[in-house]
Amino acid sequence: MNGVPGRKALERPAVELEAAPGRASRRGAARVAIPATRAAAATAGILLFIFGLQVLKTGARALVPVLDGLSVSGPANAVGFGWLLAYAAMSGSPVAAIGVTLLAGGVLTPAESFGIIGGSRLGASFIVLAVGFVLYLARRRNPDSLAIGVIALLTTFTTQGPAILLGLVSLHYGWLDRFQFTPPPGMLDWVDALYGDPVRWLDRQLPGGGMFGLGVLVLLGSFAVFDRALPQLEAGSSSFDRLLHRMRSRWFMFFIGGVVTSMTMSVSISLTLLVPLSLKGYLKREQVLPYVMGANITTFIDTLAGALILGGAAAFTVVLTEMVSVAAVSLVILTLAYGPYARAILRLAHHVTRSERHLGLFLAAIVAVPLILVLL
Repeated sequence: MNGVPGRKALERPAVELEAAPGRASRRGAARVAIPATRAAAATAGILLFIFGLQVLKTGARALVPVLDGLSVSGPANAVGFGWLLAYAAMSGSPVAAIGVTLLAGGVLTPAESFGIIGGSRLGASFIVLAVGFVLYLARRRNPDSLAIGVIALLTTFTTQGPAILLGLVSLHYGWLDRFQFTPPPGMLDWVDALYGDPVRWLDRQLPGGGMFGLGVLVLLGSFAVFDRALPQLEAGSSSFDRLLHRMRSRWFMFFIGGVVTSMTMSVSISLTLLVPLSLKGYLKREQVLPYVMGANITTFIDTLAGALILGGAAAFTVVLTEMVSVAAVSLVILTLAYGPYARAILRLAHHVTRSERHLGLFLAAIVAVPLILVLL
């Protein structure tokens, strides 16, 4: 009897050795399959993004009566319109793409398109507060989850507001007109070859604003598909979190905000990461400010690409003006006034989240302001 267990013990490693090559091959196949799957998702996301732009451009003419009914006839109205649309979409990138396509379709002027794009930034950060509110309810009313969303919104408001004014002045005087870029003839022929017939068929089938609505849905879907191509950046799941834990420099956080947003192609995604990272102690509240500033610049990369795809030199200049204006305002604050600015934002965020009444007034204000702009 004593010998039987011994034989089993001796046999066990042999079985494990026989199974090991199978497990190793499966792990190797997984390592190959995951990058291939992400590459396929990235390609599909980009193709859907371009398709959505083409559908939006074709359906833009159906929005003329809507815009006339809402009195969207100037930069202020356009800012409010883009702001509210970003709230509804819980994302700014599709709304910014709408602003570009409406300009390319001749529905909006450059200043009005700029207003919609700028307004989309003002509303995009609302997703952070929405996620924070859910976690606030789920985590026994921890105020940190709300504070991150409020800080993100306040940072966006106080940088994007001056940037919109600066950008409108720049467009008026043509400071960046020399940087217009028009794709060479034939460069984008493949777009019409690939999408022309399907878009024209859909235009015949869908009535009125259906074409525009489909374009919005396709754009939202393209961002969701592209997100599947990205490595997970959740707290505690990679070295990315350990890196964030060691970050103390505002310039480094500014850089990281820009890099993460350029990877995700969505400021909503990159800013939403702030909530769990902050709750786990990886980020302090003051580190959120430069991160948001960086994110609000590179979030326009996909919109800039959309301007090039649509082939409008004016659209390219409008988006470039937005990026330069936001970067200029952010760099001035980071260089010359970061200490007082950060203290003011953190104090105001603390005041807003101190009671449910204060938070309610804050929410009412950030909804009332874009409504007033639309009704002006």
